[in-house]
Amino acid sequence: MCDDSDRGTVADTTHIWTATIAVHTALAAVSLLSGALLLWGRKGNRAHQIAAWGWVICMAAVAGSSFAIYGPDGYSWIHGLSVLTLLMLATGVMRARSHNIAAHRANMISLYVGALVITGLFTLLPGRLLGNALWGWLG
Repeated sequence: MCDDSDRGTVADTTHIWTATIAVHTALAAVSLLSGALLLWGRKGNRAHQIAAWGWVICMAAVAGSSFAIYGPDGYSWIHGLSVLTLLMLATGVMRARSHNIAAHRANMISLYVGALVITGLFTLLPGRLLGNALWGWLG
């Protein structure tokens, strides 16, 4: 149990790291790293296709698990981004399967940057769970 003197420290945030939040965060980190490798690596070969399916499944799990994370007022606008992520994943897969590679590339790069990079940076802000943990740990 944390008392008020612990506010703003790592100890203050650890008591609200639920299993769901930990899994969501771990899946997002895996998606961030594997997505970077996919974007950097050779495209169109069998290895890319297999790894890409893993990334799509992982991203769908990140978006899906967000619905188990909500505040006292229920869902927020961020959950709308999770719906958009799921729709963009489906669109990106359909574009790849229909060999519309330019549209597929644009879709997946936008998804990576928007759903992982930009959203990830927002989680690092002070006052957010991950941000509090990081900035508290850094001192």
